[in-house]
Amino acid sequence: MTEPTTGTATGTETDTETLRERALGSLVTARDRTTLLTSCVEDPDLTAQHSPLMSPLVWDLAHIGNQEEQWLLRAVAGRDAMRPEIDGLYDAFEHPRAERPSLPLLPPAEARAYASEVRGRVLDVLESTAFHGTRLTEAGFAFGMVAQHEQQHDETMLITHQLRTGPRALTAPDPDPVPLFTGPAEVLVPGGPFTMGTSTEPWALDNERPAHRREVPPFRIDTTPVTNAAYQAFIEDGGYDDPRWWTAAGWAHIRGHSVTAPLFWRRDGGQWLRRRFGVTEVVPPDEPVLHVCWYEADAYARWAGRRLPTEAEWEKAARHDPARDRSTRYPWGDADPGPQHANLGQRHLRPAPAGSYPEGQSPLGVRQLIGDVWEWTASDFLPYPGFRAFPYKEYSEVFFGPEYKVLRGGSFAVDAVACRGTFRNWDYPIRRQIFAGFRTARSEGA
Repeated sequence: MTEPTTGTATGTETDTETLRERALGSLVTARDRTTLLTSCVEDPDLTAQHSPLMSPLVWDLAHIGNQEEQWLLRAVAGRDAMRPEIDGLYDAFEHPRAERPSLPLLPPAEARAYASEVRGRVLDVLESTAFHGTRLTEAGFAFGMVAQHEQQHDETMLITHQLRTGPRALTAPDPDPVPLFTGPAEVLVPGGPFTMGTSTEPWALDNERPAHRREVPPFRIDTTPVTNAAYQAFIEDGGYDDPRWWTAAGWAHIRGHSVTAPLFWRRDGGQWLRRRFGVTEVVPPDEPVLHVCWYEADAYARWAGRRLPTEAEWEKAARHDPARDRSTRYPWGDADPGPQHANLGQRHLRPAPAGSYPEGQSPLGVRQLIGDVWEWTASDFLPYPGFRAFPYKEYSEVFFGPEYKVLRGGSFAVDAVACRGTFRNWDYPIRRQIFAGFRTARSEGA
C-alpha cells in the first residue's frame, strides 16, 4: 500500500515557485484572520483574560509575531533578534495561561506593530530563501509550520471569543441548509492493513510521521457526527445521572463540576438554548453536537451501545480507498480542500448540518470527517513507530502519554493549512471549550 505525494515536488524551479506561492498565500490568509480576530473588539477586550483557560488575545497576537521571528528570521535567515527581551514573556512553556495577564505584555498597539514589522521582514526572507538544503527549508517547511502555528492560535482566539461575554463581535454567513440526512446510520470499514501517517506531505508536523502500516479489524462507524438531537436523547434518558455510562474519572469529574449538558447549553422550559459568539439561540437539532469533553463523548457512546473509534480506525475511515488499496490525503482524494468538501477556515461560525458536503465524503461514504467539529477518539496521544521530534520537542514529544486524548478531523474554526487526513490534535479529556464533538463506532459483529 502506498500514500500519495502532494503533487508539488521540489526538484524543479517551477515546483519551488509553486511552494513559495503556497507559503505566501498561507501566511497572508493567517494574518488576515489574526487581524480580524484582534480588531473586532476594543483594547480592553484584548488585554482582558476572558477565562483562566485562555490567554488574553493580546498575548496570542505578540506570541504569533515572536514565534515567526524566532523561526523565520533567526533560524532560517540567521538574523539578530529584534526584541530578545520579550522572548520569555511569550514562551508558552515558561508561563501558564492563568498567569499571563500579570506579565508586562506589549500593549495592543505595540503588539500589532511588532507582529507587522516581523511579517514585513519575513516576506523579504521568503523571496530569497532556497527551498532546499536543510530540513527547515526543504519544501518551505518552516514557512508552512509558522502558518500552521498562527492558524492554530487563530482557532484558540476564536475559542476566547466564544468564552467572552458581551455583544457579538464576529459575524459570518450560516452554512447552506441541506435536507435532513436519511442515509445509512453507519458504514462498514473492511478489516486489513492500511498506511497510517505520512512521510511525503511536505508540511506535515512531526507527530504525523512516519508513514507506517496498521492492521485494523473490520468495524462500523457513524456516517455523520453525533447530532444535538441524538445527544439530547442521552440527556433526557438520564445519561448524566447514571454512573453506568461513565468511567470512574469521568463520573467524578461531572459530579465535581456539576456538568449536566454540553458547555454553553441551558434549558429554558421545554427547550434547550445555547450561547454562540454572543447570541443566544435554540439548539439546532441536526447540527453535530459541540463543546463536549471526552468523558461526555465516551459516556454517550456507552449509552448508545457503542464506543469511540480508535485513532487508527478514524484515519482508516478517512483515508483508505479500498478500490485503489491506498491512503489518500483527504477523504475525497488528494486535492486540497475546497468549499464543496468541508466546513473549514472560519467561513462559518457553526458546524454544518449532519450529512452536509457529499462531495467531501470518503470512498466508503463516511461524511464530514474533515471540518465542522473536532472528533474525540478512544486513543491516547502517543508517538508513531520511528517518531523523531522536529524541529523542537515541545511541539509534540512532551505531550505524549495517557493524560491526553487524540482528536481528529478539524472543525469549522480550523484552516485547511492546519488540517489533513493525517493531522493529529490532542487535549485533556476534561476540555469542553474547544470546538469538539464526536462520532461512534462498533466492532463488526458486536
